[in-house]
Amino acid sequence: MSKQLLSPLPGTFYRRPAPDKPAYKNEGDTVAVGDVIGLIEVMKSFTEVKAEVAGKIVKFIADNEEPVMAGQPLAEVG
Repeated sequence: MSKQLLSPLPGTFYRRPAPDKPAYKNEGDTVAVGDVIGLIEVMKSFTEVKAEVAGKIVKFIADNEEPVMAGQPLAEVG
């Protein structure tokens, strides 16, 4: 059974810590509770998005640098 990881607030979703750095997690990677999967940026303030469940990332629903709303699904963990 899959579980969606949701955006904690509205802003821009980033899958990597900086443009020249690798993504925090990719599809197929395993995640533990508390692992960072991305960042939400609001007015130059960055908030880490952490996994609330353990499992494997089935897919990212939100693209890198995509504007998202609070509660919007970012990734699916199976």
